[in-house]
Amino acid sequence: MASTENFDGLPPFPDNVPTAPLLRLSLENLLRHDNEEIQRFGKACEEIGFFYLDFRDSQSGESILEDADKLFKIGEQLFELDLEEKVKYDFSKENSYFGYKGKGAAVVDRQGNVDRNEFYNVSKDDIMGISKSLPAPQLLQKSRAPIKSFMKNAHSVVTLVLDLLNEHLGLPPSTLSNLHRLNGVSGDQVRFIKAPPQPMDDRRTALGEHTDFGSVTVLFNRLGGLQILPPGEDAEWCYVRPLPGHAIINLGDAMVKFTNGLLRSNIHRVVSPPGQQADTTRYSLVYFARPEDHVPLKRLNGSDRIPPLPSDVVEEDINSKDWIIRRALGRRVELYSNIDFDKAAGTEQMSRRIKV
Repeated sequence: MASTENFDGLPPFPDNVPTAPLLRLSLENLLRHDNEEIQRFGKACEEIGFFYLDFRDSQSGESILEDADKLFKIGEQLFELDLEEKVKYDFSKENSYFGYKGKGAAVVDRQGNVDRNEFYNVSKDDIMGISKSLPAPQLLQKSRAPIKSFMKNAHSVVTLVLDLLNEHLGLPPSTLSNLHRLNGVSGDQVRFIKAPPQPMDDRRTALGEHTDFGSVTVLFNRLGGLQILPPGEDAEWCYVRPLPGHAIINLGDAMVKFTNGLLRSNIHRVVSPPGQQADTTRYSLVYFARPEDHVPLKRLNGSDRIPPLPSDVVEEDINSKDWIIRRALGRRVELYSNIDFDKAAGTEQMSRRIKV
C-alpha cells in the first residue's frame, strides 16, 4: 500500500521499497539545546552522517520552508529556458563550478556512463555581494532577493549544525563556524536540480555514488530517488523517503578530514524514483556549505575526541577551493579526454569503513 504523504499532488512514495532509518530531529529542540535531541544529533553525525531536520515547529524553520517553496517554482521556470540560453552560463571551461551543467556532462561510474540530470549552481558570494557578479539568466537576476533569503536561512541552519558539532567534539568555541562565515569567500552555493523521467527500459543511476564535497548539505526534495549506502559489510542501497516540512541534512568530506574520520560523510547516489514517481520529473533544491577557500582540509587540533593520525600518515596539502574544483570538475567529459575517476573521488574509502 502506498504512503498517503504527498507533495502538491505528486505521486506518493511507495511503502514497499527499503528506506534508510534516518533519525528525525527537531530544529526547535536543537535550538533549545534539548539534551536528548543533542545526543541523537551526535549519534547521527558519527554513525551515518545523515538525518532529517523538522522545520515545522520553529518560526525560523517556517521561514526557510517558505523560501524553499519560492525557489522550487523558480527552478522549474529556470529549466524551461531553451538549452541554447542555458549553456551560455556553463562556466566549467573557466575552471568554475558555478552556473549551468547540462545533462550528460559528467561521468558517474568507471564504466563511463554519464549523469542524467541538469543543474544550476548559484554562488553565495555572488548573491551576498562578496565577489564579482556572474552572468546569469534574467530569471535569476530578478530572483536574487528570494535566493538571498534562502541562503541566509540555510546558512543559519549550517551554523547551528557546526556549533553543535563544535560542542560535541570539545573544540575551542566557534572553531568550526569561523571556518564557514556567511561573509567569507567560499564555494557555498544554492543548486537547482532537474531530473526528467528515465526511459522505462533503461532506468539507472542518474548521479553516481559519491560523498559530498564540502561540510554540510541542506537538501529539499519532494520525490524519491536519493539512496544511501549504510555502513556495514552487507549493507544494501536504500531510499531516503522525502518528508513534508523536513530537510535532509548530511555531512561532507571536510568534516571527515577535520575529524580524521570520527564524523561521517556517507556514500549516496541518485537513481530513478520508485514506483509511480518514476514517471514524474524530479526537482531538488540544495544549499551546499563548504569551508572558506583558504582553509586547509586537515585534521583539526584542540579536541581530545578527534582520533590522532597514524604515525605513517601524511595528510594531503590541499585547501578547500582546490578540493572542490577537483571534485566538481574532475569527471566532466568536455574537460578531460581521459578521466581519472579515482583522482576526482572524495572520502568514499574512509566512508566505507564499518562503524563499531
